[in-house]
Amino acid sequence: MPPGGADRAILRPADGEGQSGYGGDKFTFFRRIARATHTTVTSDQRGNQTMKPAASPAPTFDEVVQGRRSIRGYRPEPVPRALIREVLEVAMRAPSSLNTQPWNFYVVAGEALDRIRAGNTERNLAGVPSSREFRGHGEYGGAHRERQIGVAKQLFAAMGIERDNKEKRTDWVLRGFRQFDAPVSIVVTYDRSIHGGDIGPFDCGAVTNALVNAAWARGLGCVINSQGIMQSPVVREHAGIPDDQVIMICVAMGWPDDTFPANAVVSQRKSIDEAAVFVGFDD
Repeated sequence: MPPGGADRAILRPADGEGQSGYGGDKFTFFRRIARATHTTVTSDQRGNQTMKPAASPAPTFDEVVQGRRSIRGYRPEPVPRALIREVLEVAMRAPSSLNTQPWNFYVVAGEALDRIRAGNTERNLAGVPSSREFRGHGEYGGAHRERQIGVAKQLFAAMGIERDNKEKRTDWVLRGFRQFDAPVSIVVTYDRSIHGGDIGPFDCGAVTNALVNAAWARGLGCVINSQGIMQSPVVREHAGIPDDQVIMICVAMGWPDDTFPANAVVSQRKSIDEAAVFVGFDD
């Protein structure tokens, strides 16, 4: 009986089909169906699985991508490890060159993350040069600079940061050094054995995009940032990152604080006509 066609449907294995017929744990099997069909699943004392329409349907792919925002203010509640694992499992379905999957993740929270925040901030304020491990591009110019300034104006307007208010502007920079005080930081790395080419970092970009969207679909907010990894030795020490990994980027993650003004900012996008060239079409 299709979910939603009645108040509930009782599902059992086919006659003669044991637990192995589900390809693993039976309850997990029904949870996967429920997630795909926007239903909830429970199990009674006899082991029967019951599926019912969920209170609200899961967002569509388009709703996630178009609704996602970069979150720079977080509630202090921790994020369960199981939920982060679920996000990573979805994200790792991202494509990679020749299925090489070069990415790895160092998920940091608690005291270890506090030590990274403190060390990164202390060294940056002391004038220690950045030791980020990806290739930089220098200052932006032209349209790229205009877009950078545009989103900065949006954020500063939301936060009430005036152009000449050095104290507030400095506080904003320090928030970046602290990874915006998020309860979780996911440091994305790739294998040093492929360092020097562009494909490994490109693949890390694909999995990072999938990661922030998978998190958003589950009520979590993220911001991709490089301020939090400016002092690479600090990150390596406290996240336990070995020398055979190259640090690509980090993602701050947590439950969005709806009272934080900058979280409401929706950055602008250039138009399709500016970005795309269509060749060989009749219309």
